[in-house]
Amino acid sequence: MLRLPRFRMEIPRSADEAARVLRELGAGTQDPGVSGMPGMKVLMVAGGTDVYPNMKRRQLAPEVLVSLRRALSRDVRADGPASGATIGAGATLSSVSAHPVVRSRYAALAMAAGLVSTPQLRNMGTIGGNVCLDTRCNWYDESGFWRTAEGFCMKTHPSVVCRVATSSPRCLAVASADTVPALLALGATVTVRSAQGERTVDLGELYREDGIRYLTIRRDEIVTEVALPPAEGWRSTYLKLRDRGSFDFPIVGLAAAVRMDGARVADARVALTAVASRPILVDAAAKALRGSRLDDAAIEAAAEAAFKAARPMDNTSGTIAQRKRTVSVFATRALRELRDN
Repeated sequence: MLRLPRFRMEIPRSADEAARVLRELGAGTQDPGVSGMPGMKVLMVAGGTDVYPNMKRRQLAPEVLVSLRRALSRDVRADGPASGATIGAGATLSSVSAHPVVRSRYAALAMAAGLVSTPQLRNMGTIGGNVCLDTRCNWYDESGFWRTAEGFCMKTHPSVVCRVATSSPRCLAVASADTVPALLALGATVTVRSAQGERTVDLGELYREDGIRYLTIRRDEIVTEVALPPAEGWRSTYLKLRDRGSFDFPIVGLAAAVRMDGARVADARVALTAVASRPILVDAAAKALRGSRLDDAAIEAAAEAAFKAARPMDNTSGTIAQRKRTVSVFATRALRELRDN
């Protein structure tokens, strides 16, 4: 059985205290968004459903873990239908997927959160942790013993070439968070706090196309809340392809949302995960849908735009052709569902 490496645990009782602890530990002096890199000393953990397995495989070996379980709100706050909703980053995926406001107004998020892993892990995993989920790759998600025998990768050893594409100047590990495309399709923002204060970030700006430095925030910044705009007039859905329907990460995930003005589409968003190193908001798909009657021609154009935007690599389950084709099928299926229901 794989065992956790030795570490010290800090348990702050508020987000402000957590930010101070991170500053005192020097978390902000390290390269932002680098997971499992040599020299990483401090790491945040909330539910731990991804962090602890990664530590057991020696992908991560921090000296100090800063637990956010007591520091982050777990509340889901919402007023009337014309208002938005605010979700504390410590809210579990189970509570998000089951919350009546999320289910009635933000269906894509309820569906995505409910499709993450298994019930036991959804009871522990948090929305904030899923938003900040580490990127994945067949070369990275292995034990230290396996990688010692087979060879290391760029994500754990910067001097090694990317094993997925040896000519690539950057790591191509893939973004695999289920809730992120749903949140993108719903227009979410996040609140980020550090010892210097807090700021609001559009969710799409939280990510970069880099399997190692996949987050744009610093290591001493904490995602404390997820905010959703008013959902009045919006319909949304989420579709997921995975090897095993019981618990696997997505090998394709697609969220779609449309807002109707009478018989025409006033606004739309289509977002993808698991087909690039960052989640993708497909602007061309939204453009194809706006002003249409959500007819077959508009849906076909949006599906084609999503197909072109997908850039899967041979770094997870499924073939490249299968995953890319699934994007088109999912876009068509999701948009027809939103039209017909």
